[in-house]
Amino acid sequence: MMSFPMKHMIRRASTFVVGSVTAITLLSMVAISPQTGVRHAAAQDASNQSSSAVNEFANVILPPDVGQTSVEAYVSRTGHTIRGAMLDYWRANGAQSVYGDPISEPFASKDGYYSQAFEAGVFQYRPEFQYTADPIVRLMPVTADVLSHRVGQMRRDGRRAYGGGDIRTFAWRKVDPNGTAAARAINSGGEYVGDTGHTIVGDMLDFYNSHEGPYYLGNPISQQVRERGMIVQFFEGAMVMESASGAMYLAPIVKEDSKVLGLDTKRVDRSGLPEFDESLFFTGKNPNPMGDQSAPGRKHIEVSIGKQTLWAYQGNTLVAQSLVSTGIEPNHTEKGDFHVRFKEKSETMTGFTNATGEVVGLGDGTGDQHGIPYEVKDVPNVMYFDLDAEALHGAYWHNNFGNPMSHGCINLPLDFAQFLFGWAPLGTEVWVHQ
Repeated sequence: MMSFPMKHMIRRASTFVVGSVTAITLLSMVAISPQTGVRHAAAQDASNQSSSAVNEFANVILPPDVGQTSVEAYVSRTGHTIRGAMLDYWRANGAQSVYGDPISEPFASKDGYYSQAFEAGVFQYRPEFQYTADPIVRLMPVTADVLSHRVGQMRRDGRRAYGGGDIRTFAWRKVDPNGTAAARAINSGGEYVGDTGHTIVGDMLDFYNSHEGPYYLGNPISQQVRERGMIVQFFEGAMVMESASGAMYLAPIVKEDSKVLGLDTKRVDRSGLPEFDESLFFTGKNPNPMGDQSAPGRKHIEVSIGKQTLWAYQGNTLVAQSLVSTGIEPNHTEKGDFHVRFKEKSETMTGFTNATGEVVGLGDGTGDQHGIPYEVKDVPNVMYFDLDAEALHGAYWHNNFGNPMSHGCINLPLDFAQFLFGWAPLGTEVWVHQ
């Protein structure tokens, strides 16, 4: 475990861009909340800007600077730009292969979140999750509005009206938790979701779990039903479809219902921005290529403490692997499911240990820290993933990978760390297990 420099989250200047026009320099526009450290758009500064797009974000909490990409890109197919936290989380979750291309510029949603629409979902920055190990970008719950438009409003008895022309009201009714359908789902290895009263089973559940459904898709708001000749299920943030061949994917309901959702999908000028491509983010060559790095699917990292090995996946494709060095007791590496939450290209890590070598404090000695100080200068390609200040990073001070060596962080060979830093954006899942 090394120091987690929260001060870095507010010190670096970054630029917020609306469309292709630089509109706000965040360092001069934001105010730091002493309670949360989250940056808030300052209305008085925004009011001095002539752009109506700037004023739209005057009272919206913007993503703080936690190491998101500085790349801005353009997607010619849909005519929209993408940058910052939205770009990172889109890449982490499969980009075009899962959520389709952007169909809007960033906008302030009615519920007050910094948002951007893609063909199959609307991503939103959720500041209430900023200081957790969970994703800070989630999907807006849009499908209720889509369903209301398609199949009519709810009746007082909780059933859907027939006004929309869709008579499959059984699909939208809540399932009795003590009834046959709930029991059948649970007995087959499925789930009953009490919050919305629906089940998730079979291949739909597999897809849901493999795409971190609780964070992104949300709860189910229907049972499985046939539509467009396929099995579909509506979740709060998206609609999942299963073709006759068994292929699973998200339906482009945001694109199809953009007017219902009140989205501005007008194309914007490219203004010299590069076309989106994964190569824009390369920071190093993959030193241990295992499979097609352009394979479809979301990015995720698996680390085995027992095998001292890391595997990097793109969907179901293993794209790289490496020996690593995790923590030596008493500073074990925490096991669990995490996400890349803060990135720093280079950092001096400092802290304090007690007589047994246990890390008892972090930082440079200010305040009331006591113990034996340590300092490791210029640690490269740092990617923090949990709340114990543990990170994936390069290690130049040893070459004993495959054996525990650290204060709790996951040490990587320098060339592999350089590759992984560009490959894994903010939001990339990190699963650490024995």
